[in-house]
Amino acid sequence: MTTHVEIFDTTLRDGLQVEGVSATVDDKLQIAEQLDHLGVQYIEGGWPGANPKDVEFFARAASELELTTSTFVAFGSTRRPRGKVDEDQTLQHLLDAGTSAVCIVAKSSDYHVTEALKTSLDEGAAMIADSVEFLHGHGRQVLVDMEHFFDGFKEHPEFSFRALEAAVLKGATHVVLCDTNGGSLPHEIEEIVAKVHAHVGADATIGIHCHDDTGCAVANSMAAVRGGARHVQGTLNGLGERTGNANLTSIIPNLQLKQDYVCLPEGRLEHLTVVSHRIAETLNRAVDPQAPYVGSSAFAHKAGLHVSAIARAKDAYEHVDPLLVGNDTRFVVSEMAGRATIQMKADDLGLDLDGPAVNQVIDDLKRLEHEGYHFEAADASLELLMRRTAGWEQDFFRVESMRVITDEMASGEFNTEATVKVWVGDERHVFTSEGNGPVNAIDTALRRAVQRAYPHLAHVHLTDYKVRILDGGQATGAVTRVLLSATDGERDWTTIGVSANIIEASWRALEESIVYGLLHAPNDA
Repeated sequence: MTTHVEIFDTTLRDGLQVEGVSATVDDKLQIAEQLDHLGVQYIEGGWPGANPKDVEFFARAASELELTTSTFVAFGSTRRPRGKVDEDQTLQHLLDAGTSAVCIVAKSSDYHVTEALKTSLDEGAAMIADSVEFLHGHGRQVLVDMEHFFDGFKEHPEFSFRALEAAVLKGATHVVLCDTNGGSLPHEIEEIVAKVHAHVGADATIGIHCHDDTGCAVANSMAAVRGGARHVQGTLNGLGERTGNANLTSIIPNLQLKQDYVCLPEGRLEHLTVVSHRIAETLNRAVDPQAPYVGSSAFAHKAGLHVSAIARAKDAYEHVDPLLVGNDTRFVVSEMAGRATIQMKADDLGLDLDGPAVNQVIDDLKRLEHEGYHFEAADASLELLMRRTAGWEQDFFRVESMRVITDEMASGEFNTEATVKVWVGDERHVFTSEGNGPVNAIDTALRRAVQRAYPHLAHVHLTDYKVRILDGGQATGAVTRVLLSATDGERDWTTIGVSANIIEASWRALEESIVYGLLHAPNDA
């Protein structure tokens, strides 16, 4: 019999609490559309009425958001201590949001009731019961996040059970057990969830909501499913305050591919990698390259001695078929690569390299890596190198010259200006741009020169810029290595430049990054 586990995504609230991340209303609408495309069952939109941005978001969501798979959820809290439900603004905002489902957070630890809320346990239980009854009576599906549940249960399970009963008896469809401090371990989670499951039975769906403070949020969520939970809350890419929330990009494939639970509609799991990267792109927070399943290195092999074995039996080195989650196998190449490694990489790229060409690539790799290049970390530059060896020449644009000027102004601040002269086909373009430093100025000028001919560049932006001094003994004359990472929302890539002149090294990496982005632009771009 097929067992379903519901996925409740809270990226639009919990995910935005991570330091350095914010989202506009348009961003939040785009993220919701991507989550619906992935097929999660619930999308939590945040607190309606909490601030002007959320007011606008819920208003626009009601008219603009056309979800085909997911249920949109408004989030709030129980009524205030000693308050009345029909006078509580938070509860009224939940009704005004117009969503068919609402999720409210409730105190399920007696310590938090008496110390944080400064009220009695009787009132704490009544706050839950009254709020659920009020929302349920107005036709809303009610899910209750039981805050600090595991901490409370470990100390005084009597009140934690009482909080559950207050919600279920008044019509809550879900009671979600929250490891709010993120301090529990998998064996504790499984044991406690099993006790709750035995107590609640079929009266409500048990959910799990974990934070990652011990690095166990994914394992804890899976342990909860083993204990009887059938509803998992988390965020895409594990975003969240402190060390993050349970990462759905790991939990979903772990449950669906490893344990045969059904988390997403048929055919949606292969969207996981692209949705993960699109949301990361929207929030300007790159996916960790080593993230399980969706990272660019998740199925990357530095072939070495294993190259022939990988060629014969790839599944011997990959725990699942990467295509199942929308990712792909990638071979990492360095100056230690042999002929078989280069040939596999060429085949992967669809390049027809004969014996002499393969030897030429190997010679180029050895020479360039001796000069300071590091193609293992710059797969895009490696691909361009191999394509050039195969006879390819990029014809997107031709740079006539590039110049950077930095002036110190009267205020003591520095102003940087870049001028590029570029040919696009038979047209010559000259653009000058100011920027926040030379790389930004060059990037802006080059984009202005070629973007009219290649609109896809509007989707390409830099995500990281690393500089390393290769020979510190040469002081300011040392050779510099620049690694530049970029994304277009569909794929991520890294290019490299090496020179004693940091501007030249940056320029080489930047030029190759734009060429690579154009080379892999969608056909309709």
